[in-house]
Amino acid sequence: MSDGSPTQPTASQRHRAREAVIQALYQWELSGYPMTQVAAIFRADNDLKRADIVFFNDALTAIDHTHQTLVESLKPYLSRKLSELTPIERNILLLGAYELSARIDIPFKVVISEAVALSKKFGATDGHKFVNGVLDQLAASARAIEVQALGTRERV
Repeated sequence: MSDGSPTQPTASQRHRAREAVIQALYQWELSGYPMTQVAAIFRADNDLKRADIVFFNDALTAIDHTHQTLVESLKPYLSRKLSELTPIERNILLLGAYELSARIDIPFKVVISEAVALSKKFGATDGHKFVNGVLDQLAASARAIEVQALGTRERV
């Protein structure tokens, strides 16, 4: 029985949405089409019934509108130019940067863990180590209070 309130997406639905976001960002980068067109084509060509479609849409829209800001937030933590990263690493980092900056409802450890999982699934052999290192540093800056609070609790 539903009380009319929206249901929270499951971890599985959110994970599927992240996978779809990475794939759509990859298409966006390769095609050069506007994000709205890529998102529409991706939704038409892929079954997203088991994904958190709200997260998918929100992430693509935000990454499109704040792309340069997200890139700038990552730059201090990169050991090489963003253009030298694989498209998969680049897009996983963009998604992670979006989540760390705009989705404070998602714990930073979840953001990093999901990014590492995506890197292991879609990326190069040791790409997950790089992604983990970059997002860990970004989290310490973007989510300083949350990171410090967790660190204090873990030492107690």
